[in-house]
Amino acid sequence: MRALVLYAHPLEGSFNAAIRDQVIAQLETAGVETRVNDLYQRKFQACLSPDELSNYLNCPDNVDVVKSEVEDLQWADTLIFIYPTWWYGLPAILKGWLDRVLLPDVAFLMPDATNENIRPGLTNIKRIGVFTTCGASRWLTFIVGAPGKRTLLRGVRFICAKQCKTAFAAHYLMDSSTPASREKHLKKVQRSLAKLIS
Repeated sequence: MRALVLYAHPLEGSFNAAIRDQVIAQLETAGVETRVNDLYQRKFQACLSPDELSNYLNCPDNVDVVKSEVEDLQWADTLIFIYPTWWYGLPAILKGWLDRVLLPDVAFLMPDATNENIRPGLTNIKRIGVFTTCGASRWLTFIVGAPGKRTLLRGVRFICAKQCKTAFAAHYLMDSSTPASREKHLKKVQRSLAKLIS
């Protein structure tokens, strides 16, 4: 098993960092080969440039500016996303990673003469884990539609292997969290991850 952990939080002392550390330790203890892409630490450029958009369908040259990220994606069979939910969605830096790295002929295949729809390209990805924190409550996030969760567990999952397993754990009401609620959430993450990689 090979897991690519995509981590997106700007503050090292955050609770998301505690989730990250626990996930990495659990993966390594289970013997999972692990690569970590800390998007803020790497100063990943979130914005798709005009040149990238102009070259978007020009495969395989579209990969050149994000070659190392694409190599990590193609190496992995498991994707783990760890991030704070902001305005019900993904942090801009993580959304930018999706925009710039999940490219045609990498993550999906474009329609052609015999296929009228987009087809999966990430058939190497058999597991997706999503571990996040939310300032809003569970019910409010549900009412709004949880666009971040839907993007990853529906949108990204659609272009992965057919039987792609998923895991999800969110700590809601993060702004009023307590040591007890955070500890409870870490245990939930541990259980969810254990099921995902079993």
